[in-house]
Amino acid sequence: MGPLDGETVIVTGASRGLGASMAERFARDGANTVLAARSEDDLEAVAAAAAGETLVVPTDVTDEAEVEALVGAALEAYGDLTGLLNNAAIGMMSLYDELHDIAEIDADDWRRILEVNVTGAFLCAKHAAREMASGNVINVSSGLGRRGSAGWGPYVASKWALEGFSRTLALELEPEINVNCLDPGGRVETGFWDHLDAAERESIPDPDVMDDAAVALLAQDPGGVTAESMPADEWERRLG
Repeated sequence: MGPLDGETVIVTGASRGLGASMAERFARDGANTVLAARSEDDLEAVAAAAAGETLVVPTDVTDEAEVEALVGAALEAYGDLTGLLNNAAIGMMSLYDELHDIAEIDADDWRRILEVNVTGAFLCAKHAAREMASGNVINVSSGLGRRGSAGWGPYVASKWALEGFSRTLALELEPEINVNCLDPGGRVETGFWDHLDAAERESIPDPDVMDDAAVALLAQDPGGVTAESMPADEWERRLG
């Protein structure tokens, strides 16, 4: 028996990094885990590595029809839906070779980051919540959204917007569905930080702390902690 037995969870951005790590953990802990991202090949690799039940559904989270089909595929395969992890995101280094101040950022790149990081989370929550009688929604946030960071303008804006969206969604869905933000609490060892040199990467912790916190959040019963945002280690202490 695992802590997520009987749960069906959609994970966006599941093809690599934190999304892949958390998805593999959910499957190992008993959840029917629906893997969503744009790259089918990468998703299939994650599914092959997972020791549990998985379903691969290639999805562009900015396309509402594809998001609706994602939720439909989860329901067809497993009968219900109890969890959503909004992890899909674009960072600055996905679009640029180096950080840029606001004055140097292309408007189309600004829109693309906001579209994936905020609108993608909105679309997934919109369609998932319609089908969830109870459960948990987790939005992967960032401390950068609260404190700001030079060179990270559109990413910071997207994560701050995600915080406000999460609190609003929590008020609308309580008490049956809990909605919270999960902040890595700093750098976590994923491909997101590949632009750093080897010495800088040595000090970055592994993603286990995020996996543990996400499992604890998904295991909450209705009426649990909601409308909160904390780093992963704080979530572990509060719910562990």
